[in-house]
Amino acid sequence: MKLYTRIGDDGSTRLFGNQQVRKDDPRVEAYGSVDELNAILGLALVGCAHEEITRILRFVQNRLFDVGADLATPAVQASGESAGGGSGWQVYRISGEDAGDLEKCIDQMWEPLPPMKNFILPGGTELAARLHVARTVCRRAERLCVTLARDVHGIGDIIIYLNRLSDLLFAMSRRANQLEGVVDVPWKKKE
Repeated sequence: MKLYTRIGDDGSTRLFGNQQVRKDDPRVEAYGSVDELNAILGLALVGCAHEEITRILRFVQNRLFDVGADLATPAVQASGESAGGGSGWQVYRISGEDAGDLEKCIDQMWEPLPPMKNFILPGGTELAARLHVARTVCRRAERLCVTLARDVHGIGDIIIYLNRLSDLLFAMSRRANQLEGVVDVPWKKKE
């Protein structure tokens, strides 16, 4: 099988279930941002020497594939039809349980941190900075899903998941700094 198909040369793509949409469709924009987020987490992992962060990021990367598949699969596919257009593969639908898993990770990352006394700037260590970039892409993906939810029902749990994930990425960026012995960069308000 060749990597290129030429199917998208006209500016369209196919969702799971073979529905054809334009590549700038809000659904495609949403799962495209989730894919971008996953790639940025891969970049963060390249410079990560901390097992507790690595383990959670790998876990999140796998769930983000599920988020992308969920977004790429119209709701009709949730009722037993194969999501892959006859391949027999079933899409995993993100649920409140997935957000709960992230809350446990947030608690694990946040507990050893000193209390925040002011806002912090993205930065500190390279890993923390990469996690902050991931957080901002996560927030964009969340906003795109909020827009998508105006027309597509059943993605509320994805919005909650992405909201929780951005909190986790913030906590992880602070933890990354702490593990490297680097103090968070405080925001200095203009006087």
